[in-house]
Amino acid sequence: MRATTIHAPFDMRVEDVPDPVVRNPGDAVVRVLRSCICGSDLWAYRGESARQAGQRIGHEFLGIVEETGAEVTGVGRGDLVVAPFMWSDGVCDYCREGLTTSCEHGGFWGSVGSDGGQGEAVRVPFADATLVALPAEAASDDRLLAALLTLSDVMGTGHHAALGAGARAGATVAVVGDGAVGLCGVLAAKRLGADRIIALGRHEARTDIARRFGATDVVAERGDAAVEAVRELTRGQGAHAVVEAVGTEQSMRTAVSITRDGGAIGFVGVPHGSGTGLDLSVMFDRNIALRGGVAPVRTYIPELLPDVLDGTIDPSPVFDLTVGLEGVPDGYKAMDERIALKVMVAN
Repeated sequence: MRATTIHAPFDMRVEDVPDPVVRNPGDAVVRVLRSCICGSDLWAYRGESARQAGQRIGHEFLGIVEETGAEVTGVGRGDLVVAPFMWSDGVCDYCREGLTTSCEHGGFWGSVGSDGGQGEAVRVPFADATLVALPAEAASDDRLLAALLTLSDVMGTGHHAALGAGARAGATVAVVGDGAVGLCGVLAAKRLGADRIIALGRHEARTDIARRFGATDVVAERGDAAVEAVRELTRGQGAHAVVEAVGTEQSMRTAVSITRDGGAIGFVGVPHGSGTGLDLSVMFDRNIALRGGVAPVRTYIPELLPDVLDGTIDPSPVFDLTVGLEGVPDGYKAMDERIALKVMVAN
């Protein structure tokens, strides 16, 4: 089959690789219909996250089950399914508690020795616990497929951040970051009932989506100017709930500075260059809570799926460029150069 591999910084290739096969009784093989490029993939693309030459890549996909192992009972051949960005066994202590990303037997698509989502097919371990079945008719609806694809990562991650921040009815929420996760954080905050949502971002095409998703205000400034603008919008107090969806030192400092005393930050931006972004004495003095991390999106899919299917939420606008599998290297280039917000790969 064909699959995307990474060989060096800025060196993405689509190559012939061995077809995936069922190795264990709990495995399934999924033929990929839609996958996408994540903002976190760009750190590998730029050489800021180490990868082995020839390693697979891509962790967001949905597709059709082609084969299952003898012990798989929850999904069958021909089923349309979505996969969260990590597989999990569903039975360990962490899985039972909902923290599937800490599964004792879990793993990440594209890790050494595993298939990546940016390919024609994927072997899925623990298929019953990992995969979520979707309505068959969705396979012929391009917009709905795009919306469902976000459940593999960005919509669930935005939801995780909004929950961690305490987004709720009556709250003012601020979202730091105008990437796909930040935008999904806006949508998640709106879904959770936030009265006011302040989106921090400088790119008009993205902030237009933020407004479409429920943002009531947009702050284009950065750093101290952004803090001042948010404070001005909130009677000097800041936001009850702040979503941090970037992961840099500046973004975390901004998040702390715009959080209201007694508020909380939900952080989901993959940390890079953010070693000194937190001043615990400031957070202590102002009773600011910090929650977040790697989002257990498998836990959230059953909750979010009905709202996607009935149109209550539609995250599909985060995809603004679609390529075929052979065009994935161009998709990385487009996202790296900020020509595209998020690239979908249509097989």
